[in-house]
Amino acid sequence: MPLQGKKIVLCVTGSIAAYKAVYLLRGLIKAGADVQVVMTDAAKEFVSPLTFSSLSGKPVLSDFFAKESGSWHSHVDLGQWADLFLIAPATATTIAKMANGLCDNLVTTAYLSAKCPVMVAPAMDLDMFEHPSLQENLRKLRSFGNIIIEPVTGELASGLSGKGRMEEPDAILKTVEIFFSEKKNS
Repeated sequence: MPLQGKKIVLCVTGSIAAYKAVYLLRGLIKAGADVQVVMTDAAKEFVSPLTFSSLSGKPVLSDFFAKESGSWHSHVDLGQWADLFLIAPATATTIAKMANGLCDNLVTTAYLSAKCPVMVAPAMDLDMFEHPSLQENLRKLRSFGNIIIEPVTGELASGLSGKGRMEEPDAILKTVEIFFSEKKNS
């Protein structure tokens, strides 16, 4: 299994493409990865945390504290545990927060604590993707060393067609596998 023993934090943000993250999670696990899912509150409007926890075998993290027990979900522990931090889908809002160091949720706070490589798979409408502020934020993320998995051109949730559609889960999985393969061989 190409990802055997790799620890991946899969962050899911509030995009219609969140359903694709379910397939991505399944692929990562089949490839041998140990995956911890972290969701924003907006992501939970698109896909239930129960779906992700059922597939990963772990509770989904989205709050700093567990409501039932009051235990703390340490963003520092998440950032140090992972071999890869993968945000898929990454909304324009999350990308802006990451680029500017804003930490108002567990995803962005854990991102700033990550000691591992970071991959970002944007998902948004074509006008949002092409906007100069979004492009500047992606340039900033690249300059920080983040790997951007470019969105593809196709039919968008708005009914328009253009670039902004999150890359397909199989292609993202392949990117992750190639990354670890090249890292092992270097």
